[in-house]
Amino acid sequence: MNEWFKKFAGQVRALWGKWSLVQKLILGGIILVAVVALVILLRVSAAPTMVKLIGTPIKSEDELRAITNRLDTAGISYQVAENNIILVKDEKTATHAKSLLISEDLIPKGTDPWAIFDMERWTITDFERNVNLQRAVTSQVRNQIEALDDIDKANVTIVMPEKELFTADQRAVTASVIIFPKPGSDIATNRKKVEGVQKILTFAIAGLSGENIVITDQNGIVLNDFLNMADFDRLERTKKEQRLIRDLESQYRALVLKALQQIYTADRVRDLSIKIDMDMSKKNVKAEEFYPITIKPRTPGSPYDDSEIVASVTRSKTTSSTQWEGTGFNPEGPAGAEGQTAPAYKDLQNSVGKMTQSQLTQNEEINKRNIEEDVSPSIKRVTVSVNIDGVWRWKYDDKGKVKVRPQGGIDREYVPIQSEELKQAESLVQGAIGFDKARGDTVAVQNISYDRTSQFNTEDQGYFRQQQVNSIILYSLVGLAGLMIGFIVWRVVSRELERRRRIQEEKRALEQQMLRENAIRQAEEQNIEVSMSVEERKRLELQEHAINMAKEHPEDVAQLIRTWIREE
Repeated sequence: MNEWFKKFAGQVRALWGKWSLVQKLILGGIILVAVVALVILLRVSAAPTMVKLIGTPIKSEDELRAITNRLDTAGISYQVAENNIILVKDEKTATHAKSLLISEDLIPKGTDPWAIFDMERWTITDFERNVNLQRAVTSQVRNQIEALDDIDKANVTIVMPEKELFTADQRAVTASVIIFPKPGSDIATNRKKVEGVQKILTFAIAGLSGENIVITDQNGIVLNDFLNMADFDRLERTKKEQRLIRDLESQYRALVLKALQQIYTADRVRDLSIKIDMDMSKKNVKAEEFYPITIKPRTPGSPYDDSEIVASVTRSKTTSSTQWEGTGFNPEGPAGAEGQTAPAYKDLQNSVGKMTQSQLTQNEEINKRNIEEDVSPSIKRVTVSVNIDGVWRWKYDDKGKVKVRPQGGIDREYVPIQSEELKQAESLVQGAIGFDKARGDTVAVQNISYDRTSQFNTEDQGYFRQQQVNSIILYSLVGLAGLMIGFIVWRVVSRELERRRRIQEEKRALEQQMLRENAIRQAEEQNIEVSMSVEERKRLELQEHAINMAKEHPEDVAQLIRTWIREE
């Protein structure tokens, strides 16, 4: 086999050597294209198969945006294909995503989220078709409910009666669900989650209404009995209202404490009580306002108000006037009969009469505005009380030392806060809470001294302990300085005594040496043989050698002597 491979490799090399450059380039291009095609084929075949989330295209861009935003929030990866078809990675992810969309009413209108109904084998009897439909719906609904994070297992039973000829005889579609919550889940007490499960059922099953759905837990407790949950809802609403009040009180407390503690420090501002009364009732306020008409608005930047405002404008006006002059008019009876005018008025029949009558009707128009708003909730009253401590100062004598009381402890004096400063602090608190006198708000800022006995005892112990440590350190330094001075004096005296002793010994040795040398010299002059020890002979030779050295190299000898002197 190896011989065959060697022979084949030799043939390939021989053939490659016979080819021209163009043939070699063509072969290389073919090999490169084949490798690229193979890589693309492998990548395409290895790509995961995507599953449709909703079988029909989503026509509305707003609905597509709402669905994609919810998927992004849930952390579900997806792709938007042509015609706005949303694709997810697998069936499990699609089931979970459908549950989320159905529970939040995000399924577009006119679309069918249940892909399980897309079956091609529907050429069976009506009975079998209905049974398969019911089984498919039940299985899909169970999968949708079990895909929720709070449910571990679910048993679903759906009853779909046969269609009757008359509507009055038609029985309603019913459904019962038993859910098994996961450990730590609050679905049994969370109404919104239960409503989400009920919406899944109503969206998935045609003709099913909320009153025909029963949802229970594994203990048989009905969870979707919303009509009998009025007391529970009231308690939950009360808890939410109390939580809202506590959060608002915490916000006000943080604002007030931050404002005061930055001025008086946190140790002096510790007692702060805030009570907020809120009106949680929902009110619908309707009001009708009448206000003047602005003919000309104020000119921007004008130093004065040059606007023109009138109370009303004339819409219509009617003027009527009557003027009459002539003789007086005395009514008579019918023709041929005497009138009933009294004799006293007959004398005035020929008198001159005059009548003038005027009437003016003018309709005015004013601005009118109708206001209708829902008010809830609102703050009824805010009550704040805060205590600010004064300042404790140490007393000092004329020399700047801290005064100590006869019974022990540091002598202190209390400096209270002035009334003007308390008023300023009260104004600061009022601004922080949005004080409204008409609402009945109250703010009380007091200056009451805290009991600081334990704090003062700790400070006194620390102060006296520090003073004791300072005294010990001072006395130790003085003693150490005395020891150092005594050691230096002893060292100087001992070195001086040693120097004097050495000088005396050298002096005596030198005198003895001189006497010895004189004796030897005299003996030599007298030709007397003197026996010398080896040490004396060496010393004499060294002395002669030093004398010769001093004569020949005086500078070196002088430097050596200076070195000896410095060492001494």
